[in-house]
Order: sequence, then structure tokens, then C-alpha cells
Amino acid sequence: MRVSTACQACRSRRRKCDTPQFGVACNYCSERGIQCTRDSSTISQTKLSTPHSSVLNGISPRIPPSQTAVQASTSLPPPSICLELVNLYFDFIHDQFHSLFHKPSFIEDVKQGNACPVLLLAMMALSARFSNNPFFSDISPRERGDCYAEEANRLLNLRDVSLTTAQACVLIGAFSITRGEAHAESVYYSVACRVANLLDLANRPTSNPIEREVNVRVWWSLCMIDVWSSMGVRLPRMMPVLESLPLPIDDVVFLALKQGQIFPWQLTADHGSSLLAQMIKLNRILLGINSLNERTVSGTTSGVVLENEVMALSNALDEWHNSLPPEMHDTPVNLERYASQGLGRMFVAVYLGYYHFGQLLFYQFLHGDCTGTVLSARFYADRCKTYAESLCEIIYAAKSIPDCDVRYTMVGHIMVIASTVQIHTLLFSDNTDQIAAARRRLERNFEILSQLRAYWPTLDICFTRLQAFHKACRSSMDEPFRMDQWMLRFLSEFAEPVDDRIADRSATEIWSLENIGCSPGT
Repeated sequence: MRVSTACQACRSRRRKCDTPQFGVACNYCSERGIQCTRDSSTISQTKLSTPHSSVLNGISPRIPPSQTAVQASTSLPPPSICLELVNLYFDFIHDQFHSLFHKPSFIEDVKQGNACPVLLLAMMALSARFSNNPFFSDISPRERGDCYAEEANRLLNLRDVSLTTAQACVLIGAFSITRGEAHAESVYYSVACRVANLLDLANRPTSNPIEREVNVRVWWSLCMIDVWSSMGVRLPRMMPVLESLPLPIDDVVFLALKQGQIFPWQLTADHGSSLLAQMIKLNRILLGINSLNERTVSGTTSGVVLENEVMALSNALDEWHNSLPPEMHDTPVNLERYASQGLGRMFVAVYLGYYHFGQLLFYQFLHGDCTGTVLSARFYADRCKTYAESLCEIIYAAKSIPDCDVRYTMVGHIMVIASTVQIHTLLFSDNTDQIAAARRRLERNFEILSQLRAYWPTLDICFTRLQAFHKACRSSMDEPFRMDQWMLRFLSEFAEPVDDRIADRSATEIWSLENIGCSPGT
């Protein structure tokens, strides 16, 4: 076999590698200011080979030209700060918003200086806002990740069809929505989905358990993202349904996997014990709920047909919960146990999905309990309130346990929806205990939303939406709860203001709980 004399960048793009003389950078690398593997003057200073641990994290051996070395980026903070921010990413983002990496392997890559720059920068763009390090003392938490996101965008090479590109697109898409850029988020997620399909990631041959499980988790993460992201921008989904694809393995077992393990490898853990697997099962139900709400708004389902479909989806939620082993139920003991394993926030994220999907399913009956034609409307309205109350309570419980508080962006949106359910109780309930409890939850929710707002610019939009809802309540007490196109947007397009009923006050104006009226004349 002829030994290749081309540099790594030219081999990756499958083009001729021209160099003016032996031992210096080729023309392609010189023009772009990137490290060339043929440049003997600096080759000893830069790690040019792809470490085995990086491959295990889904990093392609054919690294794009702009991602050849960490040193290629000038926007990286000191190594100790990089490590801190990556740990914060795994604390507050990963396994709650998406699951893309094997944490122990990636952390080791960071320590060894082998982490892929585009992934490292995109992670830090999301997590820098949570740092208490004096390094960021002069920068607002909201703005700390901007420079890292800009550099990650610069390094992202869409010509490189690899798992790294898919992972980077998910991370940068997640950052885009922090700025309220829903369309940009959708574009990045779409690229990630397309790359995963081009790679046939779900069936891609692998040589070791970590690589295989990372592929499975990235595929399923994209399937879940595809459901709510496509709903938010009203576009068709991109990920196919693969009934034969196994669910992720137990999360504790996955984290315990070691680099160097190879097949054959026997898995003894039950897939049903995986928290990520439970998120996936719930996401399938969300797909049906979204479809039902769309058809309700369009007028293609109503009356008995609507009631039957609601009951079927309600049963699906109940069956999901009833199928869980007792150690996965939402109890204080279980929450503390998962927290002790480092999985407390992931456990909370599972139940936030469950309770949120329940309030989405029954939300339209909050209006129906006054004037609806569905026979079970009042029962469904009570179910909506129960789900919303449980959603609030698990967030409160999580804040009281170390390493359990949830801070990812979607928390703000679902708390706004749950808060509007509390407003409904204030407006319509004649039970003084229910009214008092609803007001306490509103006060607590407002406090938590204000705290989250310090991290995420998109929470300004959540406050604007709550203001718009409040304004609608002042105009008509029951109209805001009617399931129409405005309400569908309110429930699903969490990064977009509801412009047709938006309040006149700006989102940045100081707005306190006292602004929420309990009657149209307030």
C-alpha cells in the first residue's frame, strides 16, 4: 500500500496536497492559517493524531481542517476554566436538554488537552453563565457564552459529515434559542438530524460499547428534539421512526463504562431503568398530544371523537407512570437517591416532561369547565390543574436538595404554562384553600422565573408571554384559556412572543406579582 504524503486536512477533503518545499505547511493550510501536519517546525508542539478516547466520544478520526487542535482557537480561557465550564455543562445542560456524550471520557479528554475545540467552545457557550469564578466577574451571566458561541460557529465545518458535526449543531442550536433565535435553532437541529441520517447513526458499526451507546443516545436525543422543535416552527419532522432501535441502557451503567472495553460485551442492566429511555417513551406521547391540539384548533376533531382521543392519550400517560418500578416514582426518597448518584437533575427532567405533557393535554378544558360541550370537561380541567401543581412542586423540591435544581431554558416555558393554570384557579375557583395555594405557587414561580431570567435572555420572552396572558385576562376572564391558534402558539412556540395579544409594556420593564390581576377590572 502506498503511504500517503498528503497532510491530514487535504486527506479529509480528498484533494491534492501542494507544498512549496518539504517540511513546511501546504498551500491549502497556509492560506487558511491552520496547522498543517506536513509542517515539521511545529509538528512537535501540536497533537495531530486523534486520541482513542476522542473516538469513543463520537469524534470522527477525520477531523475537519478548522478543528485540528485546541490551540487553533484563540478564544479558549485557561485550562482550569475550560474544565470548570465543561463540568457545569454536564451539571446543568446535559441529560436534561439532550444526551450527546459519555461524560467520563469527555472530561478526561479535556484534562489531557484532547477535547475537540468546536464541542468544547459550544459547551462553554451554554455553561459559562453558571460560573461563580472571578474570571467572569465583569461579564453579565447572560453574555459570558457569546464569544465562545461565535468561535464555535467559526470552527463548525458543515462539509464534515460526522458525529462531531451533529453534536456541535445540537449544542449551537441550544445556544441559539437562549437568544430567542428560534429559526436559527431549527436550522442547526435540522442539520444535526440530516447528518445523523446520512451516517445511519442508529445502525452504524462500532468497535466498543461506549461508542455504540453514544450513537444510540445521540440518535434518540435528535428524535426527541425533532418532535418539539418541529412543532415550534410548524415544519415536518425529519427523524424516521425506528422500532428496532434499542433504548439507551441504564444511566449508571453507561457512566461506569471504561475506555478500552471492546465487544463482545454483555449488558445485564434493564433498559427500563434508564432515565433517558423514560424520556423517550414520554416523547412519543407528546407527539400524539401535539397532533391532537393542532387538530382541535383546526376544527377537525371535537365532541365524542375529541374525548376518545384525549382519553387514549391520558391512558398512555397513566400507563407510562404505572409501568415504572417503585424506585423511579416521584418521591422525596427517590429524588435524594438519584441526587446521590449524580442523576438528580435528570430525574427531575423526566418528571417535568411527564407533568408538562399532562398539562398540555388537558389545558384546553380549563375553558371547557365553564362552557365546554365535552362531558368530562370538568374532570379534565382538574387533571390539568393536578399536573400543573405537581410540576411546580417537583421544581420546589429539587431546589431544596443539593445538586438537583434545574436551570435549563425549557424550565422557564413550562413554569409559565403552569403559572397560567394557577391564574385560572385565582379567577374561577370558589375554594379559599385552592385560591391560597395557587397564589403561593404564583409567588414561588415568579421568584424562580426571575432567578432563571438572570441566566437566559430568552426568559425575557417568557415574561412577555406571561404579561400578554395577564392582559388577556384583564380583557376577558375565560377567553385566554380558549384553545385557538393563539393558545396553540402560546403552548408550543416558547421562544416567540405572542404578538397578537402582547402587552404594551416592554419585557425588560420591572414587573412584579402584584401586576397579576384576579379579575378583569384589576
